[in-house]
Amino acid sequence: MIYFLVDIVLGLCNTIVRATLGIELELPSDEPYFSTSLQDFWGRRWNLMVTNILRHTVYKPVRSASETVLFRQQQQKKWAPLPAVLAAFIVSGFMHELLFFYVTRVTPTWEVTCFFVLHGVCLVVELWVKNVLLEHGFWLHWVVAAPLTIGFVVVTAAWLFFPPLLENGADARAIEECKVVVKFLTKMLWTLKSL
Repeated sequence: MIYFLVDIVLGLCNTIVRATLGIELELPSDEPYFSTSLQDFWGRRWNLMVTNILRHTVYKPVRSASETVLFRQQQQKKWAPLPAVLAAFIVSGFMHELLFFYVTRVTPTWEVTCFFVLHGVCLVVELWVKNVLLEHGFWLHWVVAAPLTIGFVVVTAAWLFFPPLLENGADARAIEECKVVVKFLTKMLWTLKSL
């Protein structure tokens, strides 16, 4: 649901920017409901701008350090991304806690950070399992993988990500703010139309 709301709002913004400035904005997500793994969801489909920022500021430096400090032998280098993935999710959790604090002005409950740490740990396990299974020629078919991935994201988001916003009325305030914006835009259009 939140994806569709974000997609609609950003699609409208993209249309306005294209019409007024003649440039096309990059979409923030790439059909995340077709994700076949957590790696696919977080790395290639959901919130691509933040993904790219975290990739360059957290993931790549931690991976480089992991390769030189933790996994020096060539056969161990395939495991170097694991600490980097976990570090990126921890940073993302802290960033979201800060954003939620600014929205709700309530002391963090750390549920949001737990959501991202859980997803980071599960992604690390997923990468490890993929490495082991691919060595033996096995993989999970997309017909099974896609519903498992989306189901996991939805259930964990309902459990850990959304409650801090809903408990503090941020959703109701956002709806009221949207109503004010729509009322303002409607009034502006009527004013322009009457000129």
